[in-house]
Amino acid sequence: MAVNNEIERKYLVKDTSFLKENFISEKIIQGYLSVDPDRVVRIRVKGEKGFITIKGKSSDSGTTRLEWEKEIAVDEVLTLLPLCLPGVINKTRFLVPFQNQNFEVDIFYGENEGLVVAELELENENQAINKPDWLGEEVTQDSRYYNAYLTDNPYKNWK
Repeated sequence: MAVNNEIERKYLVKDTSFLKENFISEKIIQGYLSVDPDRVVRIRVKGEKGFITIKGKSSDSGTTRLEWEKEIAVDEVLTLLPLCLPGVINKTRFLVPFQNQNFEVDIFYGENEGLVVAELELENENQAINKPDWLGEEVTQDSRYYNAYLTDNPYKNWK
């Protein structure tokens, strides 16, 4: 796979009314080999597939960063998981259509139980967004909502 710029905005989710709209959901388990802000390296099992992903440093707006992802065998991910930093992420991702957009809504489990975040991938940083009623506060620039941050600072400890 080619190296791309990932452009996305991230939001908290006010309620779970989006669940009546979802059309696909997948379980995700992911761990981090590096959480250095300049280069995050993650492995994950998403549904029935495995992936390794490298992400670069986020732009000042928090919306854009370099991303490289490659599919690998699930058994390779499972072999590498014990090498990951503590704090494996467990979540279910729902792909929720809304007015010609597809939101990825993650419901977290385990140490991050209670956190529900929606992401929307964009074509450019200034793209107009149609917001459903269940979408809450934008947290794109708040690094606490990065999955890599949640591994070491789980949501359950925020209160």
